[in-house]
Amino acid sequence: MKNTLKTLTGIAAIASISAMASFGVQAQSNSIDVKDSGFYVGGNYGYLRVEGEDEFDDDKDVWQGVFGYKFNEWFALEGGYIDFGDYGNDVAGAQTDGYTAAIKGILPLTERFSLYAKAGQLWSETEYNFGSVNRDYDDESLFVGAGLSYAITSNFLINAEYTVYDTELDAEEAFDDIDDTNFETDLKQASIGVEYRF
Repeated sequence: MKNTLKTLTGIAAIASISAMASFGVQAQSNSIDVKDSGFYVGGNYGYLRVEGEDEFDDDKDVWQGVFGYKFNEWFALEGGYIDFGDYGNDVAGAQTDGYTAAIKGILPLTERFSLYAKAGQLWSETEYNFGSVNRDYDDESLFVGAGLSYAITSNFLINAEYTVYDTELDAEEAFDDIDDTNFETDLKQASIGVEYRF
């Protein structure tokens, strides 16, 4: 937990320094022409809160890669791959990753700042371990997220985002022959990311 907070603090500090340095350079030319349409790619790193029943409560790092297409300044479609890592303990644990697809709505505030919200679907695969027994379980679930974006240049942006995945990572489905394995879990992600628009 402490290492995660230190890492996020470091990322935030680097992002702030970059933003201030860019602001100083851009202050000479107050206008910026941020790309309003086209393809983009990005990556997020952050903090994952796993909230479940007993054994599955945990705090972990999360990694995410995204790609999308921005139709205009208001609307985009976005897909991605996300690695939630592993959580739990030696008695009962899980490892989850998956793919996402989302609709993204954007609200420009200034030439550089914008708010956004997105809603979509997560297709996930979870590998459960219960003692020495391992099982895989595939699931589909909805998610919603919101964030703040800052354009350093016309192509390069920094994002801060919070997302909630309405998952039911239920070990009972993976272990039909074992009783009392109903560890339903919600995933909540807070992350900082970068985005490059082509």
